[in-house]
Amino acid sequence: MNVHFYNPGHFRVDDPAMLAHAIDNLIFGTLVTSGPAGLAVTHAPFLLNRDAGPHGTLEAHLARANAHWQSLDGAEALVILQGPNHYVSPSWYASKRETGRVVPTWNYAVVHARGIARTFDEPARLRARVAALTDRMEGGRPAPWQVGDAPADYLDQLTRQIVGLDIELTALEGKFKLGQNRLEQDRASLAAALAEERPDLQAALRTLLP
Repeated sequence: MNVHFYNPGHFRVDDPAMLAHAIDNLIFGTLVTSGPAGLAVTHAPFLLNRDAGPHGTLEAHLARANAHWQSLDGAEALVILQGPNHYVSPSWYASKRETGRVVPTWNYAVVHARGIARTFDEPARLRARVAALTDRMEGGRPAPWQVGDAPADYLDQLTRQIVGLDIELTALEGKFKLGQNRLEQDRASLAAALAEERPDLQAALRTLLP
């Protein structure tokens, strides 16, 4: 699957550690594959296993009722994990007052992860897969819910309704379009304006940086 991704050098992120850190914090991604029937898309949470394969492996599960999984085994897959994004007003740039040579734009952070997909349906592996995601998401809560809290027969029933997915990564690429191509004074005024209008986005952006 050939993918063209416009990613100028001043926005491009290739550092594996930074990209792995971003994936760990973004988690939710869009899985895209191409087959005889055309493009297939699934949205799902992904965990990165850094020790499985040279570039790591994305681990997830899909609903068995989702026909996408039937064409996944051995397929080349692209997972897009999108981070914070926001409209940028020209009025946020300090240079607006000096030259007026500014226009609106949109800043964002994304990670593209490519690899080869493999599916599995062994009950024990599926249970472990669901438990790993649950533990990751429940870990910071005062009274974390655990998979074992649900009745065993209920878990067995649900496990039969999902399929496990591993994507051993062959390439990772990030694009953090955050005003790096602007003057230093514009970057500072942009950061200040964003902090005032959307402090939650600025905090989310900081979680992407190791």
